[in-house]
Amino acid sequence: MASTAISLSLPTFPSSSLTVKAKPSIFSHHHLFIAKNVPSSSLFSSSTKITKQIRTAFKIKCSSASFSNTLPSALLFDCDGVLVDTEKDGHRVSFNDTFNEKELGVTWDVDLYGELLKIGGGKERMTAYFNKTGWPDKAPKSEEERKAFIASLHKRKTELFMALIENRLLPLRPGVAKLIDQALGEGVKVAVCSTSNEKAVSAVVSCLLGPERAEKIQIFAGDVVPRKKPDPAIYTLAANTLGVEPSSCVVVEDSAIGLAAAKAAGMTCIVTKSGYTADEDFLNADAVFDCIGDPPEERFDLAFCGSLLEKQYVS
Repeated sequence: MASTAISLSLPTFPSSSLTVKAKPSIFSHHHLFIAKNVPSSSLFSSSTKITKQIRTAFKIKCSSASFSNTLPSALLFDCDGVLVDTEKDGHRVSFNDTFNEKELGVTWDVDLYGELLKIGGGKERMTAYFNKTGWPDKAPKSEEERKAFIASLHKRKTELFMALIENRLLPLRPGVAKLIDQALGEGVKVAVCSTSNEKAVSAVVSCLLGPERAEKIQIFAGDVVPRKKPDPAIYTLAANTLGVEPSSCVVVEDSAIGLAAAKAAGMTCIVTKSGYTADEDFLNADAVFDCIGDPPEERFDLAFCGSLLEKQYVS
């Protein structure tokens, strides 16, 4: 039976509207697949009768306990833009401070950095930028020396970024601590999988989530894999290391390249859009929200993550 796309706004979440694909005439939560965000101005494409049935089905929040008791084997988070909205006021600022210290005459404004974020990894980002715009006069000429030059810039940038985190100048995004606590409380494995430097990711986890949570969270970051997102290598490594099947993992990402990596690894992926990624294409995501959210503005919880793994969901 063909799927029918139905647009609706969740009454409990004024800022979230979702496109739901469902088998015609089947509207229990067991047969609903949350596909992606649509503009809040979207009109119901179904009849009044169908609309009322779906409204009834979604009177319960996405966090409702009426979803199945299925839980993920592992909950895997990206770091930047997911745990903390770090890019604009964290990493970008730290890159610019580094360029200024080294007197390179380079500044990345907000819009430019948004474009550069399409390249995974800070060292890769700088290399691509200099290859395109020209290398600074102070940069070495040989390829090997330039690799060392980029590494030294990235090392200093990481030190400056860590100072921001350690001084708690960048807060956790809403709902992050709540969702991690729910997962750890249910025995679900939790990991952070990021293209960022391992020291920077560890600083975010330990300083902002606290040492008690940090000791239970495994970190896969930086150059731990040879190819960065959108390559699935980091998520495949996480699943293998944690001893779980990729199909039983739920990933929380904020970017198109992160989503591509998660899906290529065979994992379910929820997107929580960040400042730089709000307009990216998340068509292949299993669900899209503006954030995880804390009560009373909660968007979803661990039960919802588990519900996405149910076999009766229709894609």
